[in-house]
Amino acid sequence: MLLAPEQFLGFLAAAVLITVSPGPDNLMVLGFGMSRGRAQGIVFGLGCGFGCLSHTALAALGVSALIAASPMAFMALRIGGGLYLVWLGIRALRSSGQVRVAAMRGADEPLSRLFARGLLANAINPKVVLFFLSFLPQFIVAGRGHVGWQTAQLGLVFTVQAALLFALLGYFSGSVGQWLQRHARAGAWLDRLAGTIFVALGVRMIVAR
Repeated sequence: MLLAPEQFLGFLAAAVLITVSPGPDNLMVLGFGMSRGRAQGIVFGLGCGFGCLSHTALAALGVSALIAASPMAFMALRIGGGLYLVWLGIRALRSSGQVRVAAMRGADEPLSRLFARGLLANAINPKVVLFFLSFLPQFIVAGRGHVGWQTAQLGLVFTVQAALLFALLGYFSGSVGQWLQRHARAGAWLDRLAGTIFVALGVRMIVAR
């Protein structure tokens, strides 16, 4: 069973906006691309994107286990996740929006090692684990069944779009970095949009029955 079209499109739109909002991963990709070159930025970005696969597996297994254990436990996860998303949204709305790109200096590394660095940086980040466990269930339609499979598909969609966007960011890192320097408030607007989405999703799941 594949995701419903409206389920897929709604999730993809939210995932893309969240991915392009200034954050540690995409700012690191920008830093690598600007200071070391396009190839390095692309490879590091792909590593960051595909690091989401580990979180996808954890989320799919964890949500499936909760459903099997108790529908009430799953509801508690969704409410807790909703509160976490509201908190993230409020932080984004209150953010100054200033984007600071740190140059990633140092000795040249093999591309395979850069990919592994990006993969590891994302895979071991506990904040990303919490985000996946909070964000993915908001788009699960429990009535359609196969909750674990739905979660896995959503995680794969997030992973693919993140890897593609991070790779593009690495490729255009020089131009994007210059544009961000000229438009200092761009980060604020992206934060506001992402924050609004977080709050809306969180509130929807807190009040949903």
